[in-house]
Amino acid sequence: QVRLVESGGSLVQPGDSLRLSCAATGITFTTTYMSWVRQAPGKGLEWVGSIRKDERGTYYGESVKGRFTISRDATKSTLTLQMNSLKSEDTGVYYCVKGGISTYTDWGQGTQVTVSS
Repeated sequence: QVRLVESGGSLVQPGDSLRLSCAATGITFTTTYMSWVRQAPGKGLEWVGSIRKDERGTYYGESVKGRFTISRDATKSTLTLQMNSLKSEDTGVYYCVKGGISTYTDWGQGTQVTVSS
């Protein structure tokens, strides 16, 4: 059974950094893409980025490219989203998702990130 549990969400100021973690069970990272997806208040889901199952590449949405980094530790079954230079528009609920863009199969419960001065 797949289980994804996000943590690390917080209230931060613009320009700050924040690291989100996702503890995964029931998943072998080498067999699947993993992604982060977010939802801003009152808006739809937005793909943040994905990491390949062979770990040879990461892909990001235009709004976060150059500021966010996805990584994983297969030995700890943990997916990480490092977020730098945070902006108010990065505010939202962040979800850890099994699968690549548009091929999502399992979701975590989400963690809230609020960027505000």
